[in-house]
Amino acid sequence: MDKLSQGDGRGQFDQHNQFNSISTKELVDQLIGFVRRQYPIIVLIFACAIALSLVYLFTTPKQYAAHAMLLIDTTKSRVLQQQQQVIGDLPLDAAQVETQIEILKSEGIGLAVVKEMKLTENPEFVGSQTGLIGAVFGFISKPFWSDMGTSQPAASETALTRRALSRFQVHRDIKRVSRTYVLDISYTSLNAGTAATIANGIAEAYIVDQLDSKFQASRRASNWLQERIGELRLQAMNADRAVLEFKEQKNIVDMGGRNGGGLLSDQRVVDLNSQLANARAATAEAKARLDRIQFVMTQEIPDAAVADSLSNGIISQLRTQYLDYDRRYNLYAARYGPTHLAVVNLQTQMAQLRRSMADELGRIAESYKSNYEISKAREDSLEKSLSQQISGAQVTNRERLGLDELESRAKVYHSIHDSFLQRYMEITQQQSLPVTEARVISSATAPGGSSSPQVSRVLIIAGSLGLLLSFAVAAFRESIDRVFRTTRQVETILKTNCLAVLPIAKRVIAPASASRGAKESSPKRVGPAKELSPDIQGLFRQVINDPLSSFAEGFRAVKVAADISGSIKQNKVIGITSSLPHEGKSTVACNFAELIAHGGNKVILIDGDLRNPTLSRRLVSKADVGLLQVISGKVELRDAIYTDELTGLAFLPAVIESRLAHSSEILASDAFRQMIEGLRKTYDYVIIDFPPLAPVVDVRATINVVDSYVFVIEWGRTRLNMVQRQLGTAPEIFDRLLGVVLNKANVKVLDRYEDYYGSYYYKKNYYARYGYTH
Repeated sequence: MDKLSQGDGRGQFDQHNQFNSISTKELVDQLIGFVRRQYPIIVLIFACAIALSLVYLFTTPKQYAAHAMLLIDTTKSRVLQQQQQVIGDLPLDAAQVETQIEILKSEGIGLAVVKEMKLTENPEFVGSQTGLIGAVFGFISKPFWSDMGTSQPAASETALTRRALSRFQVHRDIKRVSRTYVLDISYTSLNAGTAATIANGIAEAYIVDQLDSKFQASRRASNWLQERIGELRLQAMNADRAVLEFKEQKNIVDMGGRNGGGLLSDQRVVDLNSQLANARAATAEAKARLDRIQFVMTQEIPDAAVADSLSNGIISQLRTQYLDYDRRYNLYAARYGPTHLAVVNLQTQMAQLRRSMADELGRIAESYKSNYEISKAREDSLEKSLSQQISGAQVTNRERLGLDELESRAKVYHSIHDSFLQRYMEITQQQSLPVTEARVISSATAPGGSSSPQVSRVLIIAGSLGLLLSFAVAAFRESIDRVFRTTRQVETILKTNCLAVLPIAKRVIAPASASRGAKESSPKRVGPAKELSPDIQGLFRQVINDPLSSFAEGFRAVKVAADISGSIKQNKVIGITSSLPHEGKSTVACNFAELIAHGGNKVILIDGDLRNPTLSRRLVSKADVGLLQVISGKVELRDAIYTDELTGLAFLPAVIESRLAHSSEILASDAFRQMIEGLRKTYDYVIIDFPPLAPVVDVRATINVVDSYVFVIEWGRTRLNMVQRQLGTAPEIFDRLLGVVLNKANVKVLDRYEDYYGSYYYKKNYYARYGYTH
């Protein structure tokens, strides 16, 4: 049962292969299988898409597209360069080209074309729409106006203009040609000449709009500059007057300007500041030397050195002597021991040398200290002088700041006034030049052929969309089709054998001899004979009435599987069950028993469905005794058995006098078990038709008397998770499962789900070679 729980049941493909390890051949086979299963819906949707495209092609009128090429010229002539600087023109970039495209698409250009070409009088722009959409719209709107008893009201001039503009904008297209400054202006119309005229009209309207906008911009700039120049002239004069008054008030005499040399106090401050920086550096250096030698003097290491000690001859000599004593001390101490008189004398001499070096370092430290104090005193003196100089220069500098501010303001006013005056003169002289950046490099001409609808393009798009939609719908149907359809599903998901796939049973009229034999040998009980209904008899004896059909061949496959299992272990008592009612388990049980009995075996068929005894109602509807009466001891077994004299099949019905609440207890009783054990000795096969697993638990109570079970699944109806859940909750049934029978299979549809060889197994021409039919 662990294997059963691992089946996921997703789709119709082979689920035991992981997607990441699937081979190319398997992927191709799965794709072919998917198309074979879903090809009706794929063909239907694809055909609908093609049909819609054909309807569109036949109902849509031909349209013609004309193209005009417009260049946004960025190479200005030399005579116009000064004008470009005046109005601020710059070479165009990609964003500016897109801006020009939006201007061409603007409503202003569109209205200019509509008015210039009088499109409000053209039926193509203000009339009803053509083609399929126009026909549908007209068909819908016509009854509306007819019911009102009036005709459609006439539109106003404004409404006609808006309608014409709307049609115009729909059929106009403007785009940039690659990465150039060339714009492609195209217009699509029902008339080739109209298309070319409107395309050229758009380009002309754009050029006129550019000329008008430049003229208006130049005129507005000229008027504004003239007013601004007067204001700047007055501001410049006031600024000059303020500079003169400030100099007179503060007694400032200009000696060449601030950039020409400046005041002596300013230079003095700069010099003192430089000297103070040098003095501070010298003080810091002297302080660092003093700190270093004081640190060395606190250490006990005699060979520590500073810069002056390295050049001091006394310290160098003492240090060399100390190192020699230290070497001898280590040698003697190692040879004679630390208490030897020579070692002690060396220690004393070494201590004296350390004191001598310390005294010498002290003298160097005193000289460092003297240098530091001198540098510090010089630094303090410079700081005092700088402070005094700064205090004296602050007043003068504050006054100069005010003067500089006034002079800068006056200079700015004069500069702006001169610049605006120059621009005003240039714009005044060049205001009337009819110059624009755009020019038509290719005028539109009437196209020789229609541009739309493009038959090949429409068909390709419709076919592509149809294929995509069809595969999407097919994939959706595949994902929700979680039912059993193939033997591979049974083997992969349930981990058991699929014994047979039985087609839908069709009632076959038996030959005359067989009919007479059937009537003469209807199942009879010891006592008064009770004949079966002929109609019912045909359904439950399909294998006898049509022995050469694929339906009968499927039961022979189940019989072979039972015989093979019987050679390994005892397999005389076979139970037939299913997940849900109406899956055909009773029909399978009866036909299976008839097939075995017709082959010469002693077989008894027992109706074990004590809640809903279908076989008893169909085979012996007027039976008065049966299984329950035999188990309770009211009648003998031989008195309750019916026999089919054609095949020799024995049948034990289930006669229910009232509804049973504990049918599972009856099937699990010792009386039932003893009856089955007795039947084992009398019959070659005992076939029991049990109730389904899902509604009742009766089947699970028979595990001690049944050798194996045949599980019936209705093809294309029973869901995967239902069977998994029922067999998963009944592991004792699954362990004794002989196999699964897929019942009521649609042979024509089955061809699309089984593989190539498996599908042809069910085809009529395959069986025809051996005299079989469906």
